[in-house]
Amino acid sequence: MEKINHARKYAKDFNILTRLYQYYALYILYIPIFSLFYKFKCIRNKNLENKPYIFAANHISYCDPFLMNMVTVRPLAYMAKKELYEVKGNFGKWVATNISRLGGFSVNREKLEVSTIKTCVDVFKANFNLCIFPQGGIRKNKKIEEVNKGFVVIAKMVKADIVPVGLSGLETYNWNIFKRPVVNLKMGTPISYELPHDEIIKQWKQQVAQLTDYELVEDTEQQ
Repeated sequence: MEKINHARKYAKDFNILTRLYQYYALYILYIPIFSLFYKFKCIRNKNLENKPYIFAANHISYCDPFLMNMVTVRPLAYMAKKELYEVKGNFGKWVATNISRLGGFSVNREKLEVSTIKTCVDVFKANFNLCIFPQGGIRKNKKIEEVNKGFVVIAKMVKADIVPVGLSGLETYNWNIFKRPVVNLKMGTPISYELPHDEIIKQWKQQVAQLTDYELVEDTEQQ
């Protein structure tokens, strides 16, 4: 059996069915269920232009892709770590299939591959927006640090501005319907892809730290 390249998707793969599946997952499944346990507060940037962006957020939970759909209200394509596609058995196939249906494609967090870059180009050809979590993995320590500069490389290659998004309040999971902590989803100001690499990373970290009220940690060396 031919091995599927989950990193390579084409413009035709990001279509109306992808959008419908995202809306179904968000409004029929996710929001009704999780609204029993959380209150969601969205602060959007209403001045965004009518063009695709890269929405780059800090990463605090496995629910973050759905949170990004909620705050952006735009069709999204997601960069998902390749390990999610490597789970064995029928459950692994189910996970890979549904991530793909939601607009996801795999990325090697250790090395930005050509197939991933080509997919990013096709995302914008399809007039979808790209969702990226620059910290790489889930961070629950309420610190903005250790940012991978791969998202800046992609922004410059596809010529798309970056919109910082701050997610907070879901660092721990709540299953008490009487508690319902507030989950904050806040959108920042677009950062031009034409700025120098280090300046883009600096502005992203500063904005996300302000949006989340997390501690801003200056890296001694950019990742």
